[in-house]
Parts: sequence; structure tokens; C-alpha cells
Amino acid sequence: MASVLNVKESKASERTVVVADLPVDLNDQLVTTLVKIHFEDTDNGGGVVEDVTYPTRTKGVAYVTFKEKTVAENVVRKKKHSLAGMAGSAQLIVSHFSEKIFSSVKAVLDLSVFRSQIRLESLVMDLKREIPTLCFSPLEANGRISVQGTFLAIEKLKESLLLKASFLLENSRNRQSPRGSTRRSSHSLKPPRSLTPETTKRGESLVLDTDTFLYLKKRTKFYESTLRRFHVLCQEAVDGEITTLCIKNAQGGSQSNNEKKVKESIEKYSHILHFELRKETFILEGKEDREKENIKLACERLSLNYLQVLVNFYKTHIDVIGSPPDTYLFKKEVMELIRQKVR
Repeated sequence: MASVLNVKESKASERTVVVADLPVDLNDQLVTTLVKIHFEDTDNGGGVVEDVTYPTRTKGVAYVTFKEKTVAENVVRKKKHSLAGMAGSAQLIVSHFSEKIFSSVKAVLDLSVFRSQIRLESLVMDLKREIPTLCFSPLEANGRISVQGTFLAIEKLKESLLLKASFLLENSRNRQSPRGSTRRSSHSLKPPRSLTPETTKRGESLVLDTDTFLYLKKRTKFYESTLRRFHVLCQEAVDGEITTLCIKNAQGGSQSNNEKKVKESIEKYSHILHFELRKETFILEGKEDREKENIKLACERLSLNYLQVLVNFYKTHIDVIGSPPDTYLFKKEVMELIRQKVR
């Protein structure tokens, strides 16, 4: 198999796609074979597969390199992909190759808050069984641990931890209360789904991928119109790759159910965007000032023609977010403009 490094350093990157959300409970060779069969099927927009790189550093993610560049473009345009014989499996996420992809997110957790209630090693083992697509680093003595996986898996992890924290807090209260002794007890870490974390009782909270949220807010009318329609306020806290929304009713408690409706609507729409959006990144760090300026000017110029593309300018890089065809063409035109400047 070709290494990921070779893919990055050669023109093969133009013929390569990233396939995420593959089943992780199957033999690696079987997954490789199923992926090759799927992407050589012309009904899936496929063609001759030159190489399949699997497994990779991210669980459930493979790199597929085609013989023809046009085939890679065709399979990305096709909206739905699922492996043959995998009934009920989640839809695969297929996107153009890039070092930065929505399918991979890193997060650092501080589990020390659970230390007084449960052995942290047991908690980590539970999480690994519950969300097998996540990669966990060794647990540090201070209770911190690094996690990597798809954003949807990271989101599921946060929801799971909130429920566990709420469940343990409820158990702690029951032990301190005489009346609580008659309630149901359990050693399981799986709390009832109806249990609401303490942090959300004064409103609803929602965790989103930052890039998805920025696109939702700046390139769609859905976000602002939903807040106005349900008369709610939304506090936004951006923390790197993750943004947390705190949704509260603007009219007191008379329509508290609106908070939940807004959360569900935004969550559903953001999940749709998560599967449809693609990000390309131009690295500015380490480049000469003239080259940086040429990249910035090219992006600013093209953003006027690509109204459905969101361009975020940062000190060290520029992110381009939109549909796979739009971001691919945007990056291609930027590179052409840069080459014209160099000449």
C-alpha cells in the first residue's frame, strides 16, 4: 500500500479521496477489499482503483487513489455511498484529499472530575466500548486524555460524558438523602436517556464543529431566522475546532419548549451540512510576504464569484469552506491566479 506521505507529496493527491465512517469491527483486509469493490463500481461513479490505504492513523478512515482524476471528482459528487453487504451501516463520508478534513477532530479531556465517583481507567474502557471509532491516548496521572475521531463521534462522546456526570450526581444526592434510599440503584454507567444534565436546566446547550457553525451562521439564513422565529437568544463560545451554543428563551419561561425546538433544528441542519461541506486550507506560515499577499488577494477576488463559499482569513492560514465541487474549483482557480502572479 502507498503511504499517506507519498499521497501528500505527489500529484496522486488530485486522484485521491478520503473515505470516513468505515466499519471498525471488521478485518482490515476485508474492509480494504470492500472499499476497492465499491469504488470500482461505475454505478457509484467509480473506476480503476490504483491503491487503497487502510488502516490509517484515524480509525474508520481510508485513502482511495484512482487511476484517473475525473473518477475521484465523480465519486465525491455522488451524494450517497455505503458498502455492499453492510445493511444498516452509516453513510460513508467521501471528500477530496486534504491534510485538513472534517472527518478528523482532536480533543483533550479532563476526566479528573469523575475521580471521586469512579475509577478513571474503568471510565475510559467504557467509553472505548461505547464509541469504538475514537482513538484514545494513554490516560495521564492528572486525569487528562487526548481523543481523536470524527466530529460526530466527538459530539457523541461529550453527550455521553454529560449523561454520566448527571447520573453520578443524582446517585450522590440519593446517597445523601434518607428518602433516596428507596430509589433504584445501579452500578451501570449507562444513565436513563431522559436524564437532563445540570448544565442544561437553565437553557439548552449544543456542541458544533466550528467550521460547520461558521458556515451555518454566515452562509445560510437558517440560523438567524430560526432564532427570530422562536424568540430565543444564543450565546456562542468558540474554542478551537469546537463551538458551544447556549440557547435561552428571550421571553422568560412562558415558552421554554422553544429552546429545545431550536436546539433540535440547529442540530439537524448542522448534521446535514457536516456531510455536505468540504474544507480546503491555504497555509501562510513559512511563506514569503509576497506569496502570502498573492494568496490573500486571490482568495478575496474569487470570494466575490463564489457566494456559497465561506473564506475565513487567519494569521497562519486561510480556510475555504463549501460544497466539494465549489471548494475544489475555488482552490484550483486560486492556484492558477498565483501562478499568473509568479510569471
